[in-house]
Amino acid sequence: MVQICFLFNHDQTHQIAHSLPIALALAQDTGVQVTLAVTHPGLEEEIRRIAGDSLGQVALVHLGVLRPWSRLVSAALDPLLPARRLAVYRDNLDFFRRFDAIVVSEKSSLLLKTRYGLSGVKLIHTRHGAGDRAIGFNRESARFDLVLVAGPKIRDRLIRDAGVAPEKIAIVGYSKFDLLPETPPRFPLQKNGLPTVLYNPHPSPHLSSWYKMGEAVLEQFYRTRRYNLIFAPHVMLFQRKINFTIDTLAMGRVRRPAQRYFDAPNMLIDLGSHYSVDMSYTQAADIYLGDVSSQIYEFLIRPRPCLFLDAHAARWQGNADYKHWQAGPVTRSADDIITQIDAAVASHAEYLSTQQALVSDTFDLRPTPSSRRAADAILAALQS
Repeated sequence: MVQICFLFNHDQTHQIAHSLPIALALAQDTGVQVTLAVTHPGLEEEIRRIAGDSLGQVALVHLGVLRPWSRLVSAALDPLLPARRLAVYRDNLDFFRRFDAIVVSEKSSLLLKTRYGLSGVKLIHTRHGAGDRAIGFNRESARFDLVLVAGPKIRDRLIRDAGVAPEKIAIVGYSKFDLLPETPPRFPLQKNGLPTVLYNPHPSPHLSSWYKMGEAVLEQFYRTRRYNLIFAPHVMLFQRKINFTIDTLAMGRVRRPAQRYFDAPNMLIDLGSHYSVDMSYTQAADIYLGDVSSQIYEFLIRPRPCLFLDAHAARWQGNADYKHWQAGPVTRSADDIITQIDAAVASHAEYLSTQQALVSDTFDLRPTPSSRRAADAILAALQS
């Protein structure tokens, strides 16, 4: 019996949909035992919501921080850093040794190999999102035994920028799309018939528009009655009071939006529900407003107008880290944002062919579900 663990070890639920469909596809194969390992109740709740009755085909276990010293350090540092997440690896090595493969959607799990010497277990990376940020293509990706990617754009950058061997990459499509509903959802505020803008800033202080422009954006939508606004930032933006980034040292203090925005009839403020991670908003919105979130590609699966906020005077032209900014106008000012949205809508035809090309390069989608293709790639890797 092949034993495969899908590890869900994060502070939020946004990575689950990138690997859970693959786990459920593998669970349908005879000779494969799939275990889902979660590290806090919120992750289990989201897994149950997505999987429904299919959860009966897999084993579900909870992993915790076991050592007293680990608990002490985690309690002290977790308000600022993901200390508990890292302690889980060391404290559960005996559990991880049971498996033929561990499938993850993040990179901190590489500690199992690089620090704790876990051998004989293949580490497989599903990635999460199909965006362009440089951190997604750093050298750590080459340490995995197999990397599952959505399309040729990511494969090519992993080979070029991260040094991943081509034989360790499998193009499988985008498993999260297997969860898309047949018709886009609609939300109560959309009953007014106004076009709906999704504002989706990233949490990283050195990249996000929120810290410098966010309140100005919300205030202008509060004062207009020409557009609806769904404010659904990356779920990690409001996870902590202060956000740090390590790839580029930066810090940003996070303030909760004023209550009047929550109360406005044309505004929906969502700081982290499941709608923020299951593509409900990217499918419901008519216009995208954001910066560097990979959710832009989930939005562009149906091409629509976009406007990008450059809060850091980025040198983005010709820069692969900002390839998605080719999909619409880019502005360095949040002033008169409503007029800028109008212009983005009016000019959409100029960007349509570029949007279609970006989607084609990002996602290799076929009649066979992406999760099934990913499951087959994992089994092939284990047999090699």
